Amino acid sequence: MARDHYATLGVRRDATQEEIKRAYRRLARQLHPDVNPDRDTQERFKEITAAYEVLSDPEKRRIYDMGGDPLSAGGGFGDFAGGFGGLSDLVDAFFGTTSRGPRSRVRRGADALVPVQIDLADAVFGTTVELTVDTAVVCPTCTGAGTAPGTHPDTCPMCRGRGEVSHVTRSFLGQMMTSRPCPQCGGVGTVIRFPCPECAGDGRVRVRRTIEVSIPAGVEHGMRIRLAGEGEVGPGGGPAGDLYVEIEERRHPVFRREGSDLHATLQVPMTAAALGTTLTLETFDGPVPIDVKPGTQSGTVITLRGKGVPRLRGMGRGDLHVHLEVLTPTKLDDEQAALLRKLAELRGEEIVEGSFKAEQQGLFSRIRDAFNGR
Repeated sequence: MARDHYATLGVRRDATQEEIKRAYRRLARQLHPDVNPDRDTQERFKEITAAYEVLSDPEKRRIYDMGGDPLSAGGGFGDFAGGFGGLSDLVDAFFGTTSRGPRSRVRRGADALVPVQIDLADAVFGTTVELTVDTAVVCPTCTGAGTAPGTHPDTCPMCRGRGEVSHVTRSFLGQMMTSRPCPQCGGVGTVIRFPCPECAGDGRVRVRRTIEVSIPAGVEHGMRIRLAGEGEVGPGGGPAGDLYVEIEERRHPVFRREGSDLHATLQVPMTAAALGTTLTLETFDGPVPIDVKPGTQSGTVITLRGKGVPRLRGMGRGDLHVHLEVLTPTKLDDEQAALLRKLAELRGEEIVEGSFKAEQQGLFSRIRDAFNGR
């Protein structure tokens, strides 16, 4: 009677791949021949290894769940083990089948993306940050081979190392030979009978590591910095992908950024705007005096050249634009109100009559003037 691979690993029939991997890793550490050399333990280790070989491969698991034996020479379904491999196999059937050969077990790893938050000052001057990332690295136990210590991959018994299986059928066109990747070895030509107990045959493990990243001056929100070879190590200990660091710039309480230029709003009391004064603005380069000329109006912009953000792909820095906002007092005591009335009297402004310039009149004002014959 066929063994229940799910029961062998102690997992449910709907277990995820991660649960199957954890179960095998736990049992392999207990039953590995290096730990328990007796014969019964070795047989038990072979059983959990065979169970993991079936359940860790989606195609083999599907065949097993349908009642087949994916470890048999025919995959458990006789002549249907070959099947049609797609359009390329049909073309090969008409124009001659060419062997593709086994594919490599070693593949390139995936790229990784990590966001990093920086302050506006870091974007102005550049900085260095330390990132803690969880990525896959080469398994230290098997150095990427995926096999248990002292063991090696075996030639696949189904495809005999070719990485593909062929099947001859008869049709109205005559005999046709089709090929597809071997379902037992996945097209690599070898099978791992004794997977590494540390990585469960994947050739890589996940670890937490710290990476130092240099942030250049002038970076903007949303930009990505590429760190070649710092991403995920590939299956079988393959070359690592790249790590992309995405910049997230925190909002500054004073300055607003537009490209390489900075903008700031400076509030000026009404009396200071009328009489003129000099105010101090703390910039990223230190305190800078802002000369407010007498009679300055709200909305006036003073530009400080070269006080902005460095241009990432150019020369020099942007500018700092200081927007002046004249504050009108909202609460006056009797003395202050009397002084303002005296000022209005001296300026001949006792009776204030508002007026609009022609370009400031709105649509409704123009319609009203048209009806009044103005």
